[in-house]
This record gives sequence, C-alpha cells and structure tokens, in this order.
Amino acid sequence: MSTEVTSEAITVREKSKRWPWALAILLALIAALSTQVSLFVIQPLGSIPEGRTLLVWRTDDMKFVDSADAICLRRTGAVSLMCRGMAMVRFVDPEDILLRMPYSEQLYLLSTDGKTFDR
Repeated sequence: MSTEVTSEAITVREKSKRWPWALAILLALIAALSTQVSLFVIQPLGSIPEGRTLLVWRTDDMKFVDSADAICLRRTGAVSLMCRGMAMVRFVDPEDILLRMPYSEQLYLLSTDGKTFDR
C-alpha cells in the first residue's frame, strides 16, 4: 500500500483551499461597490419603449436598486409624469452612467416595493 501523493492531488487540494478566499474577496468587492454605485431602473415609457437598467454612480439619497418612480414615492408619496422626468434628470447624469443594460421588471418591482404605475 503506497501513500504517494501525486502533484495532481496537491493541485486539487490547493485549489479547494483558495476558493473561499476568492469568494470572500468577491463579496467584499460587491459590498464596497454597493455603497458607491446604484442600479437605476427606467420603466418602459414613450421615449424609451424597451426600458433600461443603468449602473450609475450613486448620488444623494439613492438606494442600491432605485427608479424614478421609487424616488417620487419616497419624496412626494405619488408618481406623476413630471416627477418621473425630474427624477431622471436629477439622478441620472449621462456622465455618471457606467453601464447600460436591458430593463429588469424584477429590479423595478424591488425598487417600488412591488408597486407598478401606468406608463
């Protein structure tokens, strides 16, 4: 009976010890970024019929997942076209957009606590 350890077994063992560290570093990076950036969801509207999800630098009182409708709800208690437009102009500066992604209804509903509003 041989107790010889091959280099392949050592490589697998070393890799299995590294993944918890890699996961911890990734989670720390995500946590740090979540305080600096925000996912801003734009519901499909007349001018943007397919909607958008934007990764933007966070400003003022934005949450990690936010939308114009959610901002209107927090600030005025209601959603209107005028408030939506003002929220988008105020909170989404084209220079602050890091990434443009497709619309996500799940993120939109998360930002508005499950409420939907007319387009």
